[in-house]
Amino acid sequence: MDAESPTPSRPAAGAHGGRDLTSGPIARTLLLFALPTLGSNILQSLNGSINAIWVGRFLGENALAATSNANLVLFLALAAVFGFGLAATILIGQNMGRRDIEGVRRAMGTAVGLFTIVSALVAVAGYLAAPAILHLLATPPASVPLAEAYLRVIFIAMPGSFTLVVITMGMRGTGDSMTPFWIMILNVILDSGLNPVFIRGLFGAPALGIAGSATATAIAAYVSLVALIAIIYARDLTVRLRGHELRWLIPDRTLMKVILVKGIPMGLQMFVISFAGLALIGLINRAGVDVTAAYGVTLQLWTYIQMPALAIGGAVSAMAAQNVGARRWDRVGAITRWGVTVNVAITAALIGLVTLVDRPMLALFLGHGSPALPIAQHINLVSSWAFIFFGVTMVIFGTVRATGAVFAPLVILAISLFPIRLGLVFALWPLIGREALWWSVPVSSLCSMLMAIAYYRAGRWRRLQMTTTSPHETAAEALVG
Repeated sequence: MDAESPTPSRPAAGAHGGRDLTSGPIARTLLLFALPTLGSNILQSLNGSINAIWVGRFLGENALAATSNANLVLFLALAAVFGFGLAATILIGQNMGRRDIEGVRRAMGTAVGLFTIVSALVAVAGYLAAPAILHLLATPPASVPLAEAYLRVIFIAMPGSFTLVVITMGMRGTGDSMTPFWIMILNVILDSGLNPVFIRGLFGAPALGIAGSATATAIAAYVSLVALIAIIYARDLTVRLRGHELRWLIPDRTLMKVILVKGIPMGLQMFVISFAGLALIGLINRAGVDVTAAYGVTLQLWTYIQMPALAIGGAVSAMAAQNVGARRWDRVGAITRWGVTVNVAITAALIGLVTLVDRPMLALFLGHGSPALPIAQHINLVSSWAFIFFGVTMVIFGTVRATGAVFAPLVILAISLFPIRLGLVFALWPLIGREALWWSVPVSSLCSMLMAIAYYRAGRWRRLQMTTTSPHETAAEALVG
């Protein structure tokens, strides 16, 4: 394994719109690459909040409960797509680092072809099975008709949403995070802007009620997808397919194996986090309504506190993947160090800011006289600094995933969230009561970080890197192995 090998300072011929992440100042490149991703995450969260306001204001609590149940189904589906999309991103990034543009396009073609087929099948099955899904979720009876109407349109939107996610994640593997950011702006404007139009029937549009909210989401997804494809071909971006390359949309067995074998563990990480969160909420519910409400609004703040960690972790993964492909191991280590440094600095500053103004921010949700307000402040003070540890963990996971090491992060998360976090709650509850709920969060996050650092320093993840410049099939098989 070479510590360093010559790397061209510009992309290979025929590569347009991507960014060479294997040369230049690491800190500046990392920030410029991560900021658009952070902006996309913020926009996505704001879009969800705005749409919830439209539904709640226009249609009431039952409709809001209906969208919450339906969105849980969508979240679980997108968690799987995230894992597969990240696997494609890593494969594309490694090919980009080797200047194998054909490999980039083959990987993108397989990812798009595979998930166009899968999402179409899921959409049909989900549309037909919507009542059974809602029954399985124990949706409140009053919300079932509304949730069914909403969920069925969401399933219609799913092929567009899935394909959009896969393409934008693949583009980040080429070093292009700006184009996905502009597309996210378009998507949010359309989704949040069209929600009231189709809910209420404004400007001559049909008044569809709760289905109108889902219709706005579907329109936004398909229009954004068409716009993205138009931009890709208008600018002749790296991921475009022309002529004989279009046959690469038929999934290649070897590449498909990489995406599935590596994508499933990464998708399962999202499931592990979700299930651990549900288990913790179940314990919090036993502490009373005020405590549950306090924790719920604290989660609203934490949604934004964790965004730098997710954005920088994703940026580190794409940067590391290109440098692994280029065999620039000196830069892989430096990318990790800078990722940790930048993440700690931004997250710590954000936690400090939120702590200083947490009362007025929390009061937006609870009201200044709410008995849950001081509880929420206390929860935030005790637990929010866990996101510093979380950020370090996400950066390290981003690096090791760039070589195809995906099982260790899954195991580390499962250990830290279940036997450690939940075990601490049960062990400490007799001693400190509900304080065990809040202190278990930073302690488990610290343990997760320490395990991630130990795995990183052991270096076994480096063995999965692509060590040759052989054709993409051989490289993909090396990644699986």
